[in-house]
Amino acid sequence: MARKKKEECKSVPAWLTSFSDLMSLLLTFFILLYSMSTLDITKAMKFLSYFQGEKAKTFKQISIVKPIKIYTEDVARKIKKLIKRLLPVYGYQLVVTEQYVMIRLFNKILFEKDTVKLTPQAKKALEKIAQVIKSLNGNYRVRVEGHTSKGEPTKPIKGVNDSWDLSILRATQVAKYLISKGVDPKKVFVVGYDATRPLYTWNNPILQARNRRVEIYLEVAVPKEEEEEKVLIKKKEKLPTKGGEERKASSEKR
Repeated sequence: MARKKKEECKSVPAWLTSFSDLMSLLLTFFILLYSMSTLDITKAMKFLSYFQGEKAKTFKQISIVKPIKIYTEDVARKIKKLIKRLLPVYGYQLVVTEQYVMIRLFNKILFEKDTVKLTPQAKKALEKIAQVIKSLNGNYRVRVEGHTSKGEPTKPIKGVNDSWDLSILRATQVAKYLISKGVDPKKVFVVGYDATRPLYTWNNPILQARNRRVEIYLEVAVPKEEEEEKVLIKKKEKLPTKGGEERKASSEKR
């Protein structure tokens, strides 16, 4: 008896496969839209905490306070603007900290050769420096330091017995000139260090020449209005943000 031939299933049209994929993607897309529109923040944070290994933390807002401009930077900027056209670049240096401005003047441009007589260009520069000193609003002190190099003085100088005398005399000449241009003599101090504080220790003639210098330290205090602003900002930074706590500023006043 002959067997009946099995009927072969008809193949699915190709477009139907693509259509079903499209419908699946659309369904997934709408599910995502719905889930995002009904997002529970609490549940989401709890879910994220599982991946962080600890409970989710909340952070307080931190106010960014504009930094106060360092007062000494303004003083140094004024000095540089006035003396940069009077002195060569190699003739001076400026060092700025929060406590002072230091003007370093090298011997080559400061004094005439083998003397303690100020050069004309040094006098012009010192006059400009004196103008800035007189314009300071806060309390200030001017410390003038004299320095020598090894083997000085190379030639006899009137009134100079040794290198200690020479370092003090160099500082004194600069201090006297600043005072003559109106700087308060009560605020000027003179110090001589001989060759005990060299910039360079190598026995090189060029480098040793750089050790011969006078350094003017302008030890300035922040003006009262700027100091009060600085204290006020510091107090604001210390104030607690949680309600119900007493503020440190008010407790200090009491």
